Amino acid sequence: MAPWPELEETNKYIEESCSKQNQMMPPKEEETPKGEAVSLGNQMELLPAYSTIALTVDQELKDEVDPWDMPVLQNTGVKWSELDTKGKVLCVSKGIVKLILLLGLLYFFVCSLDVLSSAFQLVGGKAAGDIFKDGSVLSNPVAGLVIGVLVTVMVQSSSTSSSIVVSMVASSLLSVPLAIPIIMGANIGTSVTNTIVALMQAGDRNEFRRAFAGATVHDFFNWLSVFVLLPLEVASGYLYRLTSIIVDSFHLKSGESAPELLKVITDPFTKLIIQLDKSVISKIATGDKSASNESLVKTWCKKNTSLIVQNVTVPSPENCTSPDLCWLDGDSTWTLKNYSSTEYIKKCNHIFAGTTLYDSAVGIILLALSLLVLCTCLILIVKLLNSVLKGQVASVIKKTLNTDFPFPFSWLTGYLAMLVGAGMTFIVQSSSVFTSAITPLVGIGVISIERAYPLTLGSNIGTTTTAILAALASPGSTLKYSLQIALCHFFFNVSGIILWYPIPFMRLPIRLAKGLGNITAKYRWFAVFYLLLCFLLIPLLVFALSMAGWQYLVGICVPILVLLLLIIIVNVLQTKQPRLLPQVFRSWDFLPVWMHSLRPWDHVITSVMSACGRCCCCCKCCRGKGADPAAKEKPVKAMEGHDNPVSLADEENKLSADKTKQTDLSITAL
Repeated sequence: MAPWPELEETNKYIEESCSKQNQMMPPKEEETPKGEAVSLGNQMELLPAYSTIALTVDQELKDEVDPWDMPVLQNTGVKWSELDTKGKVLCVSKGIVKLILLLGLLYFFVCSLDVLSSAFQLVGGKAAGDIFKDGSVLSNPVAGLVIGVLVTVMVQSSSTSSSIVVSMVASSLLSVPLAIPIIMGANIGTSVTNTIVALMQAGDRNEFRRAFAGATVHDFFNWLSVFVLLPLEVASGYLYRLTSIIVDSFHLKSGESAPELLKVITDPFTKLIIQLDKSVISKIATGDKSASNESLVKTWCKKNTSLIVQNVTVPSPENCTSPDLCWLDGDSTWTLKNYSSTEYIKKCNHIFAGTTLYDSAVGIILLALSLLVLCTCLILIVKLLNSVLKGQVASVIKKTLNTDFPFPFSWLTGYLAMLVGAGMTFIVQSSSVFTSAITPLVGIGVISIERAYPLTLGSNIGTTTTAILAALASPGSTLKYSLQIALCHFFFNVSGIILWYPIPFMRLPIRLAKGLGNITAKYRWFAVFYLLLCFLLIPLLVFALSMAGWQYLVGICVPILVLLLLIIIVNVLQTKQPRLLPQVFRSWDFLPVWMHSLRPWDHVITSVMSACGRCCCCCKCCRGKGADPAAKEKPVKAMEGHDNPVSLADEENKLSADKTKQTDLSITAL
């Protein structure tokens, strides 16, 4: 059978013609050097005039390499046994220097993530507080979900958005059931950091494919979990009921502060750059009007606020604080009132202490600097890892990270990886830091995406355990609510793991992330589009519709969701069972090309970017004119390999007009 049904009749016709031709020719014999007679008729049978399309395709399939295979990191240096004493000392010294450089780059990488979070809070922190202030919008669970996404993207910290929610719940501005969708949104928003980090590996196509898939597997897990668990929570309230039972069963007391292991190392450096007063965002969210005029940049690091009682005059006895604290002195009415007095003791010593710049201006400066340091550190880390991970070192690390347990216990490997991810996240006190650190390792091929998936799930669990410990250290007024919200976050991630990990068939995030990785490797601009669409445009659209009213939200979002569901069903049927569909729906060719292919969009975006490049950089233009245009254009393999053989076969055998038309259609499809 031919590889394409359209060419089956053509090949059959060629076979029949060749067999008839062999029958008509009388067999001739020819002597070989050994004296054996060989029939030329048999020779003709050994070389039938088949179409070369199948041979070309088979050869291409053999040559094709799976892009998801782990790359082989070969040792290009001299073997250890061949080195003399001086060479061995030099090799060890180089390894130690590279290790020190790697640790230093990792330190600055983590510090740049911390400064990046502060920059986002300066740029959008007050806007995030204003978003939380509208309680009528938060009563809608879908609006609460997208608000959690937007606020976490703005402040680049799920712990900050969670602390705002706890403050609102403790102030009775928000109930715990309404806070649960916001926590789910914060879980989605925190995965944007490692997706941004993956963009830094866009230089190499295969590395970018793996890195972006390794980063977005976290996104898909969070989105799929929300799509299933948010309707379940709205219908049953299982997270609220479960956590209420757990919290009510304990006699809670405020404890000591949660350990901050990584902060002890990074704070001495980051506090020299910027320090923020995060209570301003919580005050804005809880409705404190005076906080809108306060700056997020901390000026005084040590101050003492005390309450003092003062005698004040009031217009009448009705204005007294209490009848017992009211007296008359001549024509004046006096009473006692409490005033807060703040004593400023020590000024902060960071760069922006006492600056006259606006918060947004400081945030933009820090945003640019932190992204520059982040990109530089990431590029250097990848280059160092590529130089270090060679030979035996690479094989040991890859075997340690990617090898499963022996057969009866192979299913335990993923759960052990979850424990490792949870433990590492607990140490660094941030899931964003951990997932951003393993993203370049996935890109260069040290960790497979199948192993990165359970590590990421463990990181989700690790960040919730940190939140639980932080909640246990809360003051008595907010202890119950902060612990219940932290437990909701924990059981939400556990429920997602139960849904999308134990059964291999249900590990949809891996397949979806690989599909997105293939698309972004081919069209690299699509990665930025995905980032803006999922973390900014869609949440903003849903939030705007929620502000307009739930009628608009339902009337616009429900038809779009139904259409997307139908498209997914038709795509699955086209792949699995196309015979169940009408002929017209077995492909999307009946639609305009721009509606079912990214190629026209890629042409437009590439043209726009090249036009901008020509306008901005004349030197590149001159170099482009001098280059050989024929060397830049790579011919399409399919048209080269498949066009001529079929046309020549049709000409030689004089096929009918219908068959010629059918073959031309098959060539066009190829």
